[in-house]
Amino acid sequence: MMPVEPTTADHLALVLSHVIAPSFLLGAVAGFVSILFTRMTHILDRLRSLNAVPDEGHARSPLKADIPRLARRARLMNRAMFLSVCSGIVATILIVLAFASAYLGIQHIWGAAILFMLSLLLLGAALVVFAAEIRIALTDYDHH
Repeated sequence: MMPVEPTTADHLALVLSHVIAPSFLLGAVAGFVSILFTRMTHILDRLRSLNAVPDEGHARSPLKADIPRLARRARLMNRAMFLSVCSGIVATILIVLAFASAYLGIQHIWGAAILFMLSLLLLGAALVVFAAEIRIALTDYDHH
């Protein structure tokens, strides 16, 4: 196969084919962050409603025992969102660098591989943290 000149349409098409996977990853991260944000909103709404309940003498006062668990869930969701956003940032950097290196005629395959793996690792870490939050969410507290 003949090398493709950095300024040709064929080279641009080649770069576009290389950024398809990171682009799909970026879309997946955006969807995942949306899911995390929705869950975080529900957790924070529940925390606010429980904090508004008087400490004693109210029929709902015993529900305030759930506040530490909800606060832990909120911290985990915050961490998962941060890791997900970092994954998206790395994927975006990968896409920008792929085009920049193509424009400059620089070999980018090893750097792209490292950035793609880093982005996947960050997303994987976010999924693990999200799994921990789900595990907490599915305890007996939610069934009373």
